[in-house]
Amino acid sequence: MSEKLKKLTGKNPRDFEPVAYSLINEPDEELFKELVSRDDFLFDFVKQNVVLRMAKVCNKTNYLNLFKFLKYYSPSYEEFIVSTLAKFANEDLTDRMLALFEDGNEDEKTYCATFFSYVKDPLAIEFLKENSYSENHSLSANCASTLAVFEERSSYNDAIQKLESDDDFEVLEGVKFLVSYGDRKALENIICAMKKSPLAENIATELPYLKPLSEILKDDFESGLYILNLIIGGLGEVSSLSQVFDFQLYENFESILNNEKASTVLLHACDKFETLTENDEYLYDEQKDVKQEVFDIKNLLLNNLNIENLKTMSDKELTQDSPFVFTALEYTSNSEKVRQLLNSNNQTLILKALEVLKKLENLTQTDKETALKNTTNNDIKKIIEAI
Repeated sequence: MSEKLKKLTGKNPRDFEPVAYSLINEPDEELFKELVSRDDFLFDFVKQNVVLRMAKVCNKTNYLNLFKFLKYYSPSYEEFIVSTLAKFANEDLTDRMLALFEDGNEDEKTYCATFFSYVKDPLAIEFLKENSYSENHSLSANCASTLAVFEERSSYNDAIQKLESDDDFEVLEGVKFLVSYGDRKALENIICAMKKSPLAENIATELPYLKPLSEILKDDFESGLYILNLIIGGLGEVSSLSQVFDFQLYENFESILNNEKASTVLLHACDKFETLTENDEYLYDEQKDVKQEVFDIKNLLLNNLNIENLKTMSDKELTQDSPFVFTALEYTSNSEKVRQLLNSNNQTLILKALEVLKKLENLTQTDKETALKNTTNNDIKKIIEAI
């Protein structure tokens, strides 16, 4: 960290005030670039202090210097930069932002997308649509949320159509757009798409940003449980462990501890958080507050739940129509209930049931014959024959 940045982020006004002054008035592009590069290493309150220090210096005579900073995107400084530009916006500045939105780099376009949520120039809509599926998540998210500010519905409808695509990644693109767009009416469509998608875990991790998981659980308990179950499965792989705060997992687990309908999900959670805390690769690079939260969740679950009781109650989900049947199969020792699934019309479920019977050392030749009789997929048949 440079001496300038140490002073800018420090506590002494005699140090940070002159640096903040030169940062805005020169402007010191290199210092801002370094500031952005340290985003992951500075505490939120420190970054907020920096924002206040820059805001104190910025005024109608020097605000245009902020254009030098647009090449370096940071969500920590986005609101300050964009709101300041919007505060002093005029026709020339808006035209300059439109030109930047067309020809700038991705960081510049990301700031521009948010700028036009303040300054609603319809000429920006074309660029917002053009960048709303960018691989740069910040850019695409900002475009989608600003299109919502414009109440631009054709892009919303296009995203709804993407949920019907045969391309799994196009479906996920549609989901991400709709979540950033922020219209909760899309939730039902997204859940329907999620239930038939091989990327269900990826979709589930997006949904709490559209509607808090606690509210989904309150309004539609089974769908909320299903989403929660997928989120649990994806923790540490699909989603980062720091997202336990975004998902409010501690509070949501606390609210369902005594609900028998949640037995399979809670059993899954116990298993997952045991794994997360026993394997160094998951927690090694995480910050202290994340590590503490993961351990707190584990302790909440293990101190308030009886695993054997959960397993017994979870066996109720061993029916082909249960959205939790595959999870329940991971924990059951009830061979007879598993055996009944061999007559399912879901061939993947038949294969899974057969594998569980083998794991339980209770697989018979009759079981294999039943499975083969109910299977038409040649690839699955070959696997069954090899078991």
